Amino acid sequence: MASLEALVVTILWSSSYVIIKLGLEEVPPLLFSGLRYSVASVVLIGFVLSQGRYRKQIVSKEKTWWGIIAVYGVIFVAFTQGAHYVALSLLPAITESMLLNLTPVIVLLMGIIFLDETPTKGQLLLIFIGLVGILIYFFPLNLPLVQVIGLFVAIGELLANALSSLLGRKINRDSIDHPVVITSLSMGIGSVVLLLSGIILEGMVPISPISLAYILWLAIINTAFAFTLWNKAMRVLRAVDVSLINSTMLPQIVILSVLFLGEMPDILDWIGLVLLALSIALIQITQAKRKGAVKG
Repeated sequence: MASLEALVVTILWSSSYVIIKLGLEEVPPLLFSGLRYSVASVVLIGFVLSQGRYRKQIVSKEKTWWGIIAVYGVIFVAFTQGAHYVALSLLPAITESMLLNLTPVIVLLMGIIFLDETPTKGQLLLIFIGLVGILIYFFPLNLPLVQVIGLFVAIGELLANALSSLLGRKINRDSIDHPVVITSLSMGIGSVVLLLSGIILEGMVPISPISLAYILWLAIINTAFAFTLWNKAMRVLRAVDVSLINSTMLPQIVILSVLFLGEMPDILDWIGLVLLALSIALIQITQAKRKGAVKG
C-alpha cells in the first residue's frame, strides 16, 4: 500500500510539469510559483497549527533554528522553485526534467565536500554514463538563444535543488521535529520571498478561472496533499524502494509531455534519456543500499 501511495505521489508531481507549462501561457513564472507555494504553505501551516503535538514543536524555538529554517526555505522554495518555473517557461518540459534529474549526481558530488562521502567506482562509472546520455541528448548543440538562457537557469536550479537536498537532509537528521513542521514553515518563508519577487519583477496579472484552477490544484493536491501522502509512505518504505519509485518520474514526465504537450524526442534524444534515466536510477539505488548497509 505504501509503495502505491508513493507511486501516486510521483504521478502527481510528474503531472505538475504539464500543468505548469499550460499555466505559464497566462501567468508569468515567478508569480505563478509564488502563488502556488503561498497557498500550499497556508494549507500545511493550518494543518500543523491544528495539531497540538506539532504546535508544541514550534513553541520556544531559538533564533538560530528559525534562521536555519528561513535559509532552507529561501533556497528550497524561492531559489529552486522560482528557477524551476522560469526554466520551464524557456525550455521543453522533457529537457528541463532531464537536467533536474541530475540532482542525485550533484548531491553525490557535493557530499564529497560537505559530508565526507566518497562515491564508489561503480557510481563514478554511472555518473559518466549519465553524462554521455546528456551529450547524446543535446547533440548537435544548436539551440535558440532563449533555450540557451533556459539551460543556464536550469543549471542554477539544479545546484540550488542539490544544495537544498543536502541542507534538508542535515536539518531532518539533526532535528527531532516532524518533517511536516519543517516543510510547512520553511515553505511559508520561502513562498513569501518568491511571491514578493514575482510581484515586484513581473507585476500582477489577471488570473483567469482556468489559471486559478491550475494554481489551486498544484497547491492543494500536488503539493500539500502529495507531501502528506509521501511523508506517510516514507514511514514504511525502505530507502531502496523510495529510490526505485523516484526513478519512475523521468519516464512519467516524458510520456506526459509527449501526450499532452506535443513534445516529440528524436531517436538520439530517446537514447540519451534512457542512458540518463538508467544511470540515475542505479546511482540512487546503490546509494540507498550503501546507506542501509552503514546503518545496519
